[in-house]
Amino acid sequence: MKFYKYFSFTLVIILVNISLSTFPQELATLSKKAKKAFENAERSYRMQEYTKALVGFKDAINHDPNFFEAWIMLGEVYQEMHLDSNSVDAYRKAVSINDRAYPSAFFILANIEIKNGWYKEAQEHYTIYLNFKNISLKNKKKSEKNLRNCEFALDAIQHPVPFKPVNLGSAVNSELNEYFPCLTADNKNLLFTRLLKDKNSFTGRQEDFYVSVNKDGNWEQAKNVGLPINTYYNEGAPTLSADGITLIFTACESVNGYGAGRKGFGRCDLFISQLNGLKWTTPENVGTPVNSGNWESQPCLSADGRSLYFVSNRNNDYDIWVTTKDENGDWQLPEMLNGNINTSGYEGSVFLHPDNQTLYFSSDGHTGMGGMDIFYSRRDSTGDWGVPVNLGYPINTHKDENSILIGADGELAMFASDRETGYGGLDLYQFELYEEARPQYVTYMKGKVFDSESSSKLKASFELTDLETGDVVYRSYSNAGTGEFLVCLPTNRDYALNVSKQGYLFFSENFSLSGISSNTDPFIKDIPLKKIKVGEKVVLKNIFFETDKYELKEASKIELFSLIELLKKNPGNKIEISGHTDNIGTTEYNLELSFNRAKAVNDFLVGNGIEQARLIFKGYGEKQPIDTNETEVGRANNRRTEFMVVE
Repeated sequence: MKFYKYFSFTLVIILVNISLSTFPQELATLSKKAKKAFENAERSYRMQEYTKALVGFKDAINHDPNFFEAWIMLGEVYQEMHLDSNSVDAYRKAVSINDRAYPSAFFILANIEIKNGWYKEAQEHYTIYLNFKNISLKNKKKSEKNLRNCEFALDAIQHPVPFKPVNLGSAVNSELNEYFPCLTADNKNLLFTRLLKDKNSFTGRQEDFYVSVNKDGNWEQAKNVGLPINTYYNEGAPTLSADGITLIFTACESVNGYGAGRKGFGRCDLFISQLNGLKWTTPENVGTPVNSGNWESQPCLSADGRSLYFVSNRNNDYDIWVTTKDENGDWQLPEMLNGNINTSGYEGSVFLHPDNQTLYFSSDGHTGMGGMDIFYSRRDSTGDWGVPVNLGYPINTHKDENSILIGADGELAMFASDRETGYGGLDLYQFELYEEARPQYVTYMKGKVFDSESSSKLKASFELTDLETGDVVYRSYSNAGTGEFLVCLPTNRDYALNVSKQGYLFFSENFSLSGISSNTDPFIKDIPLKKIKVGEKVVLKNIFFETDKYELKEASKIELFSLIELLKKNPGNKIEISGHTDNIGTTEYNLELSFNRAKAVNDFLVGNGIEQARLIFKGYGEKQPIDTNETEVGRANNRRTEFMVVE
C-alpha cells in the first residue's frame, strides 16, 4: 500500500552494477599505484563496503587525477551513499576527461540531476546522451521522456501557481509519517494513516488509522481508531464516504488468512467497514472481482457510493481501475481507466471529487517535474476522462507528490509532504487550491432522521435524483445508531430527495441549484419520519405543474413512483390526494384548479397499477393554508399537493 516511489532510481542502480563490467579491460591509467588502489576499491565496492571503496577510489585519483574509470566509480559510490552533489561532481569530472568512453555516464548523470531538480543541467546531458549511437531503446525512451519533463519543469518554475501550504499542526502531525488523508464533505472529520514504530513487526513498523475532529476551526488531538479496524498489522490507504459512514481501506501481508488474520486473495486487498453509531463494524473483504491474486490498494469511493476507484497491478503496470455497483448492489468486473489517465508508468493516489466530474491522481508517466506529480482530469461530454493537467509548480516539485484530497467546497486541499517546516517525516498540510484546478462546486445537506413521536434515531434510506435526467445520483443510509446523515449536492442541478423507511411515510424535499456555479451554504435539516397511520399527511414537494395548469410535469414522475412504491409495500392502506392553492384568483377558480391537480396525480397512480378503490382525490383551493399568503415564499408553500392516510 506504500507509495511506489523508487521506480525512477531502479535503472540507475542496475547501471551501477553493470558499469564495472562495461569498462575496457585496459584501464585508462599508466600508474601502477592507481591501478592497485582501483582494484582494491573495486573489491570493497562489490562487498558493499562503500566507505572503504570511497577511500580507495580517491587514492587512485590522487595517483592519477585523469583516471577516468576511478572518477566514474567514485560517482557511483557517492550515489550509493546518497551524496548526490558529490556524485554529480565526480561524473562531470569523468566526462570532462573523456566524453566518449562511457556514454551511459551522461544518462546516469542526467538521472541524478533531474531527481534533484537541476533541470538545465539534466536537459544538457540527456541531449548529449541521445546523440550517441547504439544506446539501448529503454534508456532512449526514458531520456526522451525526461527531456520533456525538463522542458515542462523549466517553464513551470517560470510560471508558478498560487500555493501557500499550512501544516495541520501537532494535534494531527507527529515525528512519524502521516499520509493518505480522508475528509467528510463538511470538512469536520479527518481520517489518515500514521506509520508507527513496532519492534514486534517484521519491518519494525506498521500502519494504523487515526482520526481528528475539527472544532471551531481547530483540529483536535488525533486518536487511534482502534479495533476492529486497526490491528497489529498494516492498515492504510483509506477512503471515507462523503457522509463518513463507509470506510474502505487496504490490508496487506494477508494471503488466505496468513499474516493480518484477514482472509485475502493477494498481497494487498481492499476491506470495507460501516459506522454503526460510534463503532465500526468488523471489516469484510470487498471480495472478487474487485480483489484479485495481485495487489489492490489506494481506494476512492465516489460520493454516491456507486463507483470504487483503486490502484492495481493486475495488468502488470500500476494503473487506476474502477468498478461500479449493479442494481443488486454488487461490484462489477473492474475496468482500467482510459489511456488519458493510465500510462506505462505508475498511477496512484486516486481521488474522485464529490462533483463526480473531476479526478485527481499521481503519476510519473505523464509529463511533469520528474518524479510523481499530481494531475487532474475532467469528464468530457461523453463521460470519458479528458487529458490530465499537471497541478503545476510549486505544488509539484522534483520530489514525489501524492496523497491529495480536495474538500467538497473545492477550495480546501490537503496532501502529505516531508517539508523542513514539519514535525518529522511526512506531515499533512492544507492549502487553498487555485481556481483553475478546482472541481465543480458542491454543497451538502446534513442532519438527523428520527421518529416524529418517540424522537428515537432511525436508519433510513436516502435517494437523490437529478430532476432533469431522472437519474439517481446518490443512494445511502443514515447512521443506524445516531440517525445522522450527510448528502452531497453538486451545484448547477435541481434535485429531488426522498427519505424512506419501512413502516413510515416517506419524506420529500427538492433543491433548486440550477445556475449556481459558486459555493453555497449547506442545508442543515433534521427529518422527522411519521409512522403509517390514519390521519398522517405528507407534502409531495416534488410534484410540479406549470402556473395555472394541471398537467403533470415530467419531473413529477420521480416523486410519484416513490408514492407508488409506498402503496405497493403497504397494500392495506388507502389515501386521499389533495390539491391546494394560494389565495391569488377567485375561490371558484382555485377550487377547480386544485381539484384537477389532485385528479392528475390520482390518474397517474391508477395508470401505474394502483387500484382506484385505494384512492380519493379532492381539491381544497385556498381553504387550508399552511403558511402566510402575504409573501411569495408563503404562497409557494400553500401551493402544494398532499396525501393523507385515510384507512
